[in-house]
Amino acid sequence: MTPLKRTLLLTGMVGLSLAAAGCSTKSNADQAGKSKELTVVFLPGDSAKEATAARTALASEIHKATGKKVNVKTTTDYNVAIQAITSGKAQVALMGPDGYIQAHKQNSAVKPILTYSGKSGTLKDAQYHSYVMVPKAKAAQYKVNGKYSLNKIKGQRMSFVSNTSTSGFAIPAGAIQTAFKLKSKDDLQQNNKFFSKVLFGGSHQGSAVNLLKGDADVAAFDDMDLVQYGKFTNDSTKAGADFKVNADAPAPFNSVRGKESIALAAYPVQNEPLVVNSKGVSQSDVNKIVKAFTSKRVANDPKFFAPADAKVRGLFTKDGKTQFIGISDKWYAPTHKVLANKPNS
Repeated sequence: MTPLKRTLLLTGMVGLSLAAAGCSTKSNADQAGKSKELTVVFLPGDSAKEATAARTALASEIHKATGKKVNVKTTTDYNVAIQAITSGKAQVALMGPDGYIQAHKQNSAVKPILTYSGKSGTLKDAQYHSYVMVPKAKAAQYKVNGKYSLNKIKGQRMSFVSNTSTSGFAIPAGAIQTAFKLKSKDDLQQNNKFFSKVLFGGSHQGSAVNLLKGDADVAAFDDMDLVQYGKFTNDSTKAGADFKVNADAPAPFNSVRGKESIALAAYPVQNEPLVVNSKGVSQSDVNKIVKAFTSKRVANDPKFFAPADAKVRGLFTKDGKTQFIGISDKWYAPTHKVLANKPNS
């Protein structure tokens, strides 16, 4: 949805865990194939009012592909999404890479089937960026030898997204851990440890607003979930990236319109996958979903891929030849490696 992040889930209310249902793997899969309903659940970044059209479009596409009734439900908790897909209560989910890897680690039946490409229309540039940002007015004080640096963030008030967010916690926290040679990320989540105060915005939008309203001195969030509320006025791929909120930005940015933030650091992140719990959705339905979402029709539909300046928010941002591409877990090998030592949240 937002062209940005999405972390939404498609859940089927009949998809109970094997233990709870007392069924074999085969009978569970058979039941999934017979189920006539799916529920689409969206995570924090995609539950906003302005994402309604994108949510509806995704539900409609799933319905047309599978012939099943699709219900839409929003949520505000990353952990609920992960537990839903691993337990089987959710059959399909659009998750951040970290959330997917956590879910896959808990249940190997959780597998990726799609992601979206970069500008080239291929997986070569299928990535977005995670940032550690500060208010533009105070950015100069974080420079070391004329360059933006993380060296002066210790003791500040910090805002993350969620401890299960890839670009809103795992990647930036890992970078901070490395920069300061910390034994673990645990202290980064607690008040009066590494930071004087730690906030969790619940979404990338929420973390950004914490920073721009002055509730935090430093914040982590990504570009994908923010571009329809503002724009980068310079190179968004490196330290010094300048994000400015639009003058007519809707809630939750209506109280910080025109404000700007500067990136002390920027990190590439693999695009998030659309995943399935293979014990809760039939292979036939998986094939139908992949076929539908990788079609030219969907690639050219602004409800899925909208221009960055579109008035109606799309599921993702259309940039060049952006489109959905079929994948497997092997594509996420780089992220598996980066997050290998991250404890379960």
